[in-house]
Amino acid sequence: MHVSRSIRVGVDIGGTFTDIVFLDTDGRIQTKKVPSSVDNYARAIVEGMRELLGDPDVRRARTIVDHVHDLMTTSDVAGREVAEIVHGTTVGANAILERRGAKTGLVTTRGFRDVLEIRRIRMPRLYDLRWEKPRPLVERYLRLEVDERIDAQGKIQRPLDPADVERALDRLLAEGVEVLAVCLINAYANPAHEALIQEVVTRRAPGLPVCTSADILPEVREYERTSTTVINAYVMPVVQRYLKTLRDGLHGIGIAAPVLIMQSNGGLMTDEAAGRLPMHIIESGPAAGVIGAQAVARRLGLRKVISFDMGGTTAKASIVEDGEVHRAGEIQVGGGINAGSRLLTGAGYLLRVPAIDLAEVGAGGGSIVWLDAGGALQVGPRSAGASPGPVAYDQGGTEPTLTDANLILGYLNPGHLAGGAVKLNATRAHEALEARVARPLGLTLADAAYGAYVIAVSNMIRAIKAVSSERGRDPREYVLVAFGGNGPLFAPALAEALGIGRIVVPPAPGLFSSFGLLHAEVEHHYVRTYRARTRQVAGGQLDRVFAELEAEARAQLAVDGFGPAAMQLARSADLRYQGQSFELTVAIEPGPLDGPAIARLDEAFAREHERTYGHRAGPQEPVELIALRLVARGVPAAPRVPDRVVHDREHGSEVAAARRAYFGRERRWLETLVIRRADLAGGRPGPLIVEEYDATGLVPPGWHATLGEAGNILLTSGADR
Repeated sequence: MHVSRSIRVGVDIGGTFTDIVFLDTDGRIQTKKVPSSVDNYARAIVEGMRELLGDPDVRRARTIVDHVHDLMTTSDVAGREVAEIVHGTTVGANAILERRGAKTGLVTTRGFRDVLEIRRIRMPRLYDLRWEKPRPLVERYLRLEVDERIDAQGKIQRPLDPADVERALDRLLAEGVEVLAVCLINAYANPAHEALIQEVVTRRAPGLPVCTSADILPEVREYERTSTTVINAYVMPVVQRYLKTLRDGLHGIGIAAPVLIMQSNGGLMTDEAAGRLPMHIIESGPAAGVIGAQAVARRLGLRKVISFDMGGTTAKASIVEDGEVHRAGEIQVGGGINAGSRLLTGAGYLLRVPAIDLAEVGAGGGSIVWLDAGGALQVGPRSAGASPGPVAYDQGGTEPTLTDANLILGYLNPGHLAGGAVKLNATRAHEALEARVARPLGLTLADAAYGAYVIAVSNMIRAIKAVSSERGRDPREYVLVAFGGNGPLFAPALAEALGIGRIVVPPAPGLFSSFGLLHAEVEHHYVRTYRARTRQVAGGQLDRVFAELEAEARAQLAVDGFGPAAMQLARSADLRYQGQSFELTVAIEPGPLDGPAIARLDEAFAREHERTYGHRAGPQEPVELIALRLVARGVPAAPRVPDRVVHDREHGSEVAAARRAYFGRERRWLETLVIRRADLAGGRPGPLIVEEYDATGLVPPGWHATLGEAGNILLTSGADR
């Protein structure tokens, strides 16, 4: 993993564009934005990298011996300079959303065949009698039982007969299953019976991939464990095929560098590990932007940050506090857009893995602007995506989108999107919004477009509240870090509505998630169920469990190429008051877990409970320990990203132009200066439009923008100046 070659590459696939960032050892960055190839995501990556490797600016940044050109192509030579590719992908999530995963069989304990259908008694929409839970990823005829029983303490009550396993396996093989999931009740306490099933499969069907719950998720709770094991099995062949296609394509342009995949938790794992445990990369793409926001927060010394990422399809929000991201213990996959309260869950397939805690709404540049049955204006969640895209893309789209509205409002330059690579047809955008929205509502075209803008803002506010006020945080105390192709365009309106007075727009905001990938570290998460009241834990018991987890973690990091000095281990615990159904994860301080340390852990849990739910129990209320967790990071000696980076698309200080932009019925049309990022060095008041290769930023009246440290744009409202 640790090589001396000079280029690191970050690749992030979005619903509309695939973003590629090259970073060399001198801090020079080259960027490329290409349309996503939805039929084969790897193709856009390979073609985009081929173009970048052939770019004269990139070639000049490399030291390549001239005579080698006689032996191989430019891209082959350049490929040798690529040290590492870091990739955020939505392939696993798409397989679930589109239900095109592998044909999966499930073997479980007698009496637990229908766990996937019974689920938890949670509904995403209260009082909606028409709502139906999603169909299980494994059909009932492919879910078979074996007669065995292990109790919660791990004692075998009813032994498993191998002949019973063989009968179930033969039936599933006859049905043509491509992969097998195994989840026996209480296997987390004793995996012996699951190991026996694995042995039978290896003997009778050696080519059949098997995922056992004891390996995938050795935790209590049969539904969560079954669902997670099934998801891992369901997407595993799809992810493996994608990674092989990507690897073959990279080899075709001379790149043999390691490929690291972003996990849902914000850490990196090798492509080989991602192929075995794809459950960890289901929310790979959204995590990258939050890691980038974390790097910005640390660099600028910001204690409280809200990360806001708005692209072509969705908008996502998360928080960073004291330089650390927040993680959730589980996520819902395939249940539609998480549009608001985090309390209304159950819409999708439950995946019990650590993941960056973020909320998402269907609001992006491609979100369709439409009228519902009652004649009310709506924006999203349906999106025009990369194909056909907004009407203005002139690729066959007929339904107006948020991008079309922004073009009408004067916020977007018809000839500038993606550095001029995407030309916008303003006439078609005007015609579509006029016919489908403005005329039916009796509005002027400008007011209809601005109404779509305001409704999109209100939709995105729900995502920010979901990670802030619904978590006991006051968003007014935070700085908004806005990025994505559309984030800088909507951030000021969001901030005004929430009372946020400061905004940071990082360099290359439209490619920021790809850049965030380059900040991530190799990371592995481990968990061990351990149920006991904290006050009844004997001295040394928890230390022994953590010693086992740490030995496993150190061994894995050594395989990844990290020495002892480069290994960082962080411990935490899942805790709850006795009688509660769900836990909070609390960090454990370094040192032995003796009586005083456990008492401090109790107090830390009480503080987190009060911050999250608004109250804490009395000191005599028993606290119950449910699981122990360990995060192992591999941290190289040199920073993965230099302190100072230079972007290839930084522009000079020439004022580009001015054009009229619409700011609502009160302000109407205002002559608005159109500038480059560098023009903000001395600070300027709004209204302004900041045009960049990958994004457009808006500075409304009442806001002031200046160019700050490391090229970040700093926006402050009039009330905060």
